[in-house]
Amino acid sequence: MKIDGRGLTISQTVAAASREGSEFAVSEDALRAMNASRNLKLEILATGKPIYGVTTGFGDSVNRQISPEKTARLQNELIRYHLNGTGQLASDEVVRATVLIRANCLARGNSGVSLPVVELLLDFLKHDILPTVPERGSVGASGDLVPLCYLAYALTGQGKVRHRGETRPTAEVLAELGLQPVTLEAKDGLALINGTSFSAAFAVLNTEAAAELADVADICTALASEGMLGNRGHYAPFIHNEKPHSGQGASAAYVHQMLEGSSLAMTYDQVVDLNVPLDGRHYQRLTRSIQDRYSLRCAPHVNGVLRDMLDWVRTWMTVEINSSSDNPLFDPSTGAVYSGGNFYGGHVVTAMDSLKTAVAGIADLLDRQLALLVDEKFNNGLTPNLIARVDDDDTEAGLQHGFKGMQIACSSLTAEALKHSGPASTFSRSTEAHNQDKVSMAPIAARDARTVIELTREVAAIHLLAACQAVELRGVDEMSPRTKAVHARIRKEVPFAAKDRQMDGDIAAVVEMIASGAITEAARAGGNL
Repeated sequence: MKIDGRGLTISQTVAAASREGSEFAVSEDALRAMNASRNLKLEILATGKPIYGVTTGFGDSVNRQISPEKTARLQNELIRYHLNGTGQLASDEVVRATVLIRANCLARGNSGVSLPVVELLLDFLKHDILPTVPERGSVGASGDLVPLCYLAYALTGQGKVRHRGETRPTAEVLAELGLQPVTLEAKDGLALINGTSFSAAFAVLNTEAAAELADVADICTALASEGMLGNRGHYAPFIHNEKPHSGQGASAAYVHQMLEGSSLAMTYDQVVDLNVPLDGRHYQRLTRSIQDRYSLRCAPHVNGVLRDMLDWVRTWMTVEINSSSDNPLFDPSTGAVYSGGNFYGGHVVTAMDSLKTAVAGIADLLDRQLALLVDEKFNNGLTPNLIARVDDDDTEAGLQHGFKGMQIACSSLTAEALKHSGPASTFSRSTEAHNQDKVSMAPIAARDARTVIELTREVAAIHLLAACQAVELRGVDEMSPRTKAVHARIRKEVPFAAKDRQMDGDIAAVVEMIASGAITEAARAGGNL
């Protein structure tokens, strides 16, 4: 596959991040552009004119110029003084995505970088050589300096990498594979670290994970509607055509299709017909409510926000991973060098701050649905806490508490997701002698979004387990074909809770089904979705 800094897609990035060994090459046009900008860099360097970060110091040290003979060493010093990251190491998926995005951004051909830098980045992908990158330490401008320095350090044959399940010195791994470390020249180090590629890697992976959760949330709503003997007329096309947000409409259509053929969640007319006529009486209490509570009735209005948001987040992130995001940039067509701020992660932070808020809203929605399912005051005749039905004179009567503990855990997870949904962008700090006096905080927002997604997966897993318990208490034969398929997929690994038992393993199993796409695949297999 060819990269040129213009055509990399989110799906290609996610695919490369999820597997060991992906082969990419720089396109011919990109090679020409890269060589032209490098040649311009060398020409200007020979004139003795100052070039930011090439013959000057970095940041606030821009007013200190060095001779051309010192430029290569300056790049190595740049990398070394940023090796101060903290926190857990970034996952394999994040590192692979970072490597690919950084290579693609440099291949756009404006950075003046030498070709071996990009070639070795692509060799890292091919051989699954993964630099050990601490997650913390970047403010998102001037780019992800600290985490990307660990990537640059590995390219020079230093530091440590993960390879074939082991963490080893980079030099050993490169020698074993017959690869040569990069010898940095002027601007190479700055070009590697002065960009948004680490934040963008998180953001791209978050975007696709959130898209999967959007479908799972609608599946959860369909199962909860059946468990609650809900009114599937709430998802009828007419309602949502009259408030035509595309995401809302898509969510409603998804739930409507999921419930087609259900004898548990009925149409509006069917629900109305279950109630006896007044026959001249002045008042009666309906035997079945014609309108559900907000967490069921308004679910498309909540999940639709996430679906609509994903459209523009994908657009923004596609631009971000196909940009020259470092500084300075070279324009061979005019012979000019430009200093700017493309390393700023403003679009990334706004996308991730928004995304985590929408995803946390999904956690809250599903938590509210779960609260209805387990509470005998609101669950329309289900057992207390979804315990298995027993006669009052049974020896087990009064001993079982079913999903009571699960609802408590779900509430905790939801609260944590909501806590992490506050905007990181508002916490800009003035750094680096007030040169970086307004920064994006993109990597913090992106990591927060990942945390919210992980917590919401766990909320959805508990919800699915409870909803499957509920529909089984109602009668599996009355479910729709699509919800029945989801129920069957979960029951392949997690049995009905006939008695109280340890359920952390059940949660973990369903979380894995959500993350792998098994839940949405089961829904598709059950009908034409």
